[in-house]
Amino acid sequence: MTISYNVVGDGPTVLLVHAGVADARMWAAVVEDLRDDHQVITLDLRGYGDTPLEPGAKYSDAADVLAVLDAAGAGAVTAVGSSYGGYVVQQVASREPQRFARLILLCAPTDNVEPDEDLRALWAEENQLIDAGDVDGATELTVTRWIGPDADDEARGLLRTMQRHAYDVQLAAGDVDNEEWPVVPEKITAPVRLITGAHDFRFFADCADYLADRLPNATRVELPWAGHLPTLERPADALELISQDDED
Repeated sequence: MTISYNVVGDGPTVLLVHAGVADARMWAAVVEDLRDDHQVITLDLRGYGDTPLEPGAKYSDAADVLAVLDAAGAGAVTAVGSSYGGYVVQQVASREPQRFARLILLCAPTDNVEPDEDLRALWAEENQLIDAGDVDGATELTVTRWIGPDADDEARGLLRTMQRHAYDVQLAAGDVDNEEWPVVPEKITAPVRLITGAHDFRFFADCADYLADRLPNATRVELPWAGHLPTLERPADALELISQDDED
């Protein structure tokens, strides 16, 4: 299989899908907390971490996640998706809802919601830096804007390392074709926890609100201390964010 993935531990299965500015290393502290009483699956999507991205590749991140679940022999799993990883999880759960016992979506985008002006401005600034060949500048922009105020230097350093590697791999690959499956919230039958951060871009709260209105079984959580990557910003709280019962 092209996709680099890892399975550790024994017990109910938890799938962790990383953010688009990170890779599977963002989950290190979470894996250590969960592995004693869960089977934990982590993966690197194409162009991140240890998974290559071939020039001109045609693929689907959603199909890759489904292939990893098949390869791992996973039944109905709890899936935790951070940001873009949460969007990929929505795609898979819309097509094969029976594969999921529960979803936790951390600051995840979704279909049919327009980005806010601050996020559009950030993307424009990133594109300008990349077009100018200033990959270091684009990386520092990520570290400045995509992680919240509670993150320590170690977390910021890890984000810097993950994002710089992703830029290097993805820019070398050039144009690729990643097929996105449609997100249909009404088809996602598993309970879903929608988590957003008060210091994040408004777009992600708008996405969570949109999903909360359409998912059959959703719980909405706003973290007053969090930015876009709460499990990196407060690792000690990550297990509670993932394992806490929705009725708590």
